[in-house]
Amino acid sequence: MQQLSLSLELLNSEAANTNWFQDILATLKVRQETAWADNFGKFLHRWLRQQGIAPVRTLSLFSGGGGLDIAFHDAGFEIVQMVELEAKYIQTLQKNSQPGKWLEGSKPVCIDIRDYSPDSDLKVDFIIGGPPCQTFSAAGRRAAGVSGTTDARGTLFQEYVRILKLLQPKGFLFENVYGITGANGGGAWQEIQEAFQEAGYNIYFRILDTADYGVPQHRERLFIVGLKQGKYLFPYPTHGFDSLDRQPYYSAANAVEDADISDIETGLGGRFGHLLEDIPPGLNYSFYTKEMGYPNPIFSWRSKFSDFLYKADPDTPVRTIKAQGGQYTGPFSWENRKFSISELKRLQTIPDDYEMIGNRQIVIEQIGNSVPPQLGRILALSILDQVINVELPFNLAYLPQSKKLGFRQRKRGLTKIYLQKAQTAITELSRKGKFTDLADSIYENKGESVRFLSVETFSWTKELAPDCVKIYLNYELSDSSWTITASTSGNWEEPDQFIIDVYPSCGHDEWVLGANSVKLCAKKLNAQVFTSLWKAFEEKLSEATGKADLVQLSGYYQYNARISGVMNFCEKSKVSSFWRVVQCVTRCIGTSAQLKAIEFAEQWGVEEKDIFFYLQSLRAMGYEVRSNNTNPQILAGEYLIPYAFPTLNPKSVQLRKHL
Repeated sequence: MQQLSLSLELLNSEAANTNWFQDILATLKVRQETAWADNFGKFLHRWLRQQGIAPVRTLSLFSGGGGLDIAFHDAGFEIVQMVELEAKYIQTLQKNSQPGKWLEGSKPVCIDIRDYSPDSDLKVDFIIGGPPCQTFSAAGRRAAGVSGTTDARGTLFQEYVRILKLLQPKGFLFENVYGITGANGGGAWQEIQEAFQEAGYNIYFRILDTADYGVPQHRERLFIVGLKQGKYLFPYPTHGFDSLDRQPYYSAANAVEDADISDIETGLGGRFGHLLEDIPPGLNYSFYTKEMGYPNPIFSWRSKFSDFLYKADPDTPVRTIKAQGGQYTGPFSWENRKFSISELKRLQTIPDDYEMIGNRQIVIEQIGNSVPPQLGRILALSILDQVINVELPFNLAYLPQSKKLGFRQRKRGLTKIYLQKAQTAITELSRKGKFTDLADSIYENKGESVRFLSVETFSWTKELAPDCVKIYLNYELSDSSWTITASTSGNWEEPDQFIIDVYPSCGHDEWVLGANSVKLCAKKLNAQVFTSLWKAFEEKLSEATGKADLVQLSGYYQYNARISGVMNFCEKSKVSSFWRVVQCVTRCIGTSAQLKAIEFAEQWGVEEKDIFFYLQSLRAMGYEVRSNNTNPQILAGEYLIPYAFPTLNPKSVQLRKHL
């Protein structure tokens, strides 16, 4: 009976507060037009000052470019100090702390938090901030797994706890990526909760999507509110399907309307830049996969990060803006270009007149690492209401602890929408005759060539250099078979020392080459010749099919390999145990799984004591070999060879790492 009464009370409360956010807008006299979030912040700050509400003394940790500081400053919190390690970000904080600027009166402090000791007379009511998130991020999981608290950056929360114990504020707000909850098998999340509780705080947490709070960007983050006393509920979404009045999302097109685009660069350039034009808004590189129906697949499913060639949809919020990325890291504009800095600020709800110091990449880092201020403002208001007990002239609607938000479920349902978009676009491209048979042209490039292979970057160079080896290549390509032969002398009369027959793995029919077989023939049993053959095959594969590289033919390593190679040696060749290991690897034996030395030894039929030497030798041939030193989430003593062929190249993250 009591539970029924509580449920009815919540329903009545929700009904009464259906238009709560509209009431706030009306009180502040803000209209939801382009850049409305800037006015929300300005008018909120002005209104609080007019009411004579005493500022809440607040310490900001890991301040970055100041996104969370903007939000709390606007909501009447006095940011007494902003602690930030990076001098390049401090310049932005200093610029905006000057008289007449957005963070007027705040004090930036450039120091490593591990060396920061607040003055004994420093009194604060609240602490805000979240430590660097790379060790818990989705990008980290994809590129290196989640190292979490096994990485030095992942233990910075302990410094946060240390300062909480010293200053004993009423409460704090801690922000981080949601991957923190799954790092180290959930152990890191448990450790973090216990540390905050041991410091004397009851904690309340939720994963929120910033688009649900008026930000034109989907960005899922974990927020923790810790309190000495009292209880806390998170505010209801102000926008989207979970908002009480179903307020539409703030779309990307509305957000960037009339923004300055004088700094934009036309075109992406490079190897894949031209592909952006045909991608439908809202999709990424996966448009060019078999799974999306592309007739000449260029990429393999899930073989790239989700932001690779991601083009924003003007009618929806964009996906997460990344702090760092490569040449093809989105979001890109639906106008087939990069977003300008002003547009990116709008998409993050950073005010137009908040000055960000640094070159384009440094500014993007600050934007991408920031908490979008509009979400921060709503959270700050909820803290004013529930923790500081400020009497506000409007009601806020709060989420019951048992209330589940639906953004995750809706995200899972996007696949059908993307597939439909892709099919529509492919039909239109087909109508325009944009699909051609790429294979025909490569058969004109038969015969011999001389190339120079860098043994440091595993790539072709234009001329012979100290780190290069001269390689002679001979191509015999037809629509029935491919034969690529490599030599260090150019004497094609010499017998083949080994031949690798490459073919589709059992159960896979995605050969796509047209030719029935590929033979890689070596005139010398030599590491550079071996690497050159695979690089030459990769080059011709790209020319023939448009595929980006061999990984796209084989598939992402966490799936079963689509290709395999059978390596046979000349009967007269003196084959060492290492080359027997290479023979195993080309057949996918010992690849795609984290293994201990003894497991490699058993699979390759060699001595366990020699395994590290073999792994180093494979690495010297261009194989990507990972260990605890290259990827901290891999257990010490275990190693991973993702692919059966060499994949290192000048842009590889792993290129300059050491086993």
